[in-house]
Amino acid sequence: MRGLAWCCAAFTGGVLLHVDRVPLWASAAALALVAWRLLTGRSSGRGAPLAARAALALLLVAAVLTRFHTLNGLAAGTALLVPMAALKLLETRTPRDQLVMVGAGLFLLVAACLDRQGLVRAPLYLLQAWLCCAALAVITARGLAARTALTLAGRALVLAAPLALILFVFFPRLAGAFWAIPHGEEALTGLSDSMSPGGITHLTSSYDTAFRARFALVPPPPEERYWRGPVLHDFDGYTWRRGGGFAQWRQPLEAAGKTYRYSIALEPSRHRWWFALDTPTQSPDAKVQLTYDYELLAAEPVNQPVNYEALSNTHMRAAWPLSAAERREDMQLHPGRNPRTLELAQSLRQQAGSEAALVRAALEFLRTGGFVYSLDPQPTGSDSVDDLLFSTRAGFCGHYASAFVTLMRGAGLPARVVTGYLGGEWNPIGGYFIVRQSDAHAWAEVWLEGRGWTRVDPTAVVAPERLRRGILDLFPGAMSSPQRLLHGSAWLTRLLQSWDATNNWWNGHVVKFTLDSQLDLLSRLGVRSPDVRYLGWAFAAGVLGWLALIAWHSGRDLKAPRRDPLAGAYMRLCRKLARIAPARASHQGPMSFANTVSERRPDLKERVDAIFARYTQLRFGPPAPATRTRDIQEFRRAVARLSVRSP
Repeated sequence: MRGLAWCCAAFTGGVLLHVDRVPLWASAAALALVAWRLLTGRSSGRGAPLAARAALALLLVAAVLTRFHTLNGLAAGTALLVPMAALKLLETRTPRDQLVMVGAGLFLLVAACLDRQGLVRAPLYLLQAWLCCAALAVITARGLAARTALTLAGRALVLAAPLALILFVFFPRLAGAFWAIPHGEEALTGLSDSMSPGGITHLTSSYDTAFRARFALVPPPPEERYWRGPVLHDFDGYTWRRGGGFAQWRQPLEAAGKTYRYSIALEPSRHRWWFALDTPTQSPDAKVQLTYDYELLAAEPVNQPVNYEALSNTHMRAAWPLSAAERREDMQLHPGRNPRTLELAQSLRQQAGSEAALVRAALEFLRTGGFVYSLDPQPTGSDSVDDLLFSTRAGFCGHYASAFVTLMRGAGLPARVVTGYLGGEWNPIGGYFIVRQSDAHAWAEVWLEGRGWTRVDPTAVVAPERLRRGILDLFPGAMSSPQRLLHGSAWLTRLLQSWDATNNWWNGHVVKFTLDSQLDLLSRLGVRSPDVRYLGWAFAAGVLGWLALIAWHSGRDLKAPRRDPLAGAYMRLCRKLARIAPARASHQGPMSFANTVSERRPDLKERVDAIFARYTQLRFGPPAPATRTRDIQEFRRAVARLSVRSP
């Protein structure tokens, strides 16, 4: 029964690691089977019939296939392992069956490590490993107490920790992350490739981190921290979408401002965009394309944390004129939609003397037209821009960027909507900016002859404070109560920043520890031009060092027994007397050997009997700790004084 309880505990720990990932029915069924098996643990019956168990297994396979449409991948495989391993409890009778259940708990631990490597989960993984090791000890060593098993398991894990560290640091890694295996579909908050009025509202209340940015030198001022994401070209009067001009040539640009070098730690988004400050000058990775509209578009979705370095300029000037294809793409308007806006655009165009004057006139219209910045604007119809400019007059960045670009296109200027993030929260502990989903933003880019694509943010004239303050600072009501508590308390904010800095270090130095990181470590240790061969030598040396440590630790438990001075003196006495009498047999006691000696040398009988009686008293008599050391010394002197020469 003890072995069954421990194997159920080990398996339950594995199930709980995935309780928020696998379908509810799978974890609930597994926990119910564990409870049932513990309640019937003393039963000697054979359990459910084989046919019933087989039918139930097929039903579980069908349920997983229905949910995931496959049995491959981490999500589907884990969802299948949880209930299928629980079915094993129906036939768990022997220690071998119990070991299988502990093995299932270890497999679930490995699956959890492959799924999520966050620092907050590391203690949970360690506790599960400790529990499984203790369960193995209880099952294989009958009668082992729980406390002894836990101590033994903890000791084994501590001794294995150096080997785990050696394997982590020096075992040559394959390109990419070891855990880069397919995950199940999962909805994560983030920007999309389309934007409708109100399309970014679901991001404004999210406190989740989008990415972290660390600048090599002085960072740009707050009003210049525009993080470029999807660029939207196509507009049907209500929804903006990305364009289809992927085959167009990228417009060469000339730097017209300061260049910034920085690193980005991008969180998983299940999208292909990598974010960069304003206009990136080059792609940070061979598998990431720098598109014609200066997006960073990866070949694969971002399913794991990504670290990369980028180079950007916040002000650029076009070297070539705008191509006909780009002009056509960024001038199109849906016929029949937003007619009043188009009339306004023509009016502003007639009054303006230049393209720059047209931009200023449109911004002045938004600044003086009674428009307000609101996260809860009234719904708009199919003519969304008309509704905003002439009816509701309330909206946020997406509304105003859409309206401004429509005005520019209606007036004959190429324009497009850029979505991404604005600002970022400075973390003084980690020395980087945290850009959250609540910092999602949309702005406009207008083509001006002689300057090229120029960033224009209409939100700056409606709500100028948005450029220097985050959404959550402007609208605390957008946050939940726990978020307001974190955001409003100085010490809680600092605590959160400390945790974020620690977690960022964990992601950068542990989760993303790659082959390049290993080689860089070798170079820091003084190895010139390190390669995989040096990793192999370092790994071998580390393993030998660990084996030496284990040998030393094991030797501490195998030390020779402490020397017994009384036994040593007695052995010397026996060797001395063996010169005049037969040697003492191994089974012969002290007094019997004394009689043998006395028979050969009657003249020594009195002294031999006395000295052997003294030994018997010291060895087998009642303890006398106060005088024992002195008595043993006197016995040793008596042995030394005894002479066996013939008279």
